[in-house]
Amino acid sequence: MPDGTGRVVFLQGAVQDLPQDARMTNLQNVAGGCHCGQVRFDVKMDLTQPMIACNCSICGKTGGMLGFVPASQFNLHAGRERLTDYQFGKKNIHHLFCSTCGVRPFGQGKGPDGQEMYAINVRCLDNVDVSTLKVVPFDGKSL
Repeated sequence: MPDGTGRVVFLQGAVQDLPQDARMTNLQNVAGGCHCGQVRFDVKMDLTQPMIACNCSICGKTGGMLGFVPASQFNLHAGRERLTDYQFGKKNIHHLFCSTCGVRPFGQGKGPDGQEMYAINVRCLDNVDVSTLKVVPFDGKSL
């Protein structure tokens, strides 16, 4: 959502509502990608911190479970040319999906401070059992 300064605010409430200790203290390198394998990335993130289960119109339909990282902790290795950017509403968030298999491994936008952020769909991370992750709901439907 816009914040009045022209910046994109990427799920501002979701990031701000995390507990103070949710500041990525146990960073680990994790690989991930789409279903067909055309889109591949590495990300440094703390999987001990709460992930976001958003109920907005797109997350509710696609079942995304999101963890947020600054752009400096994300590296796309393959598939940039396969990514399709879907935007709707105010067109502030880049909902990226693989044009081959349709999976949404991550999204892109800006945090409340204007910093470039990635929303990683933790369901697309390799060898991560999402049933072991802490999850907090976010009412994106009300935005």
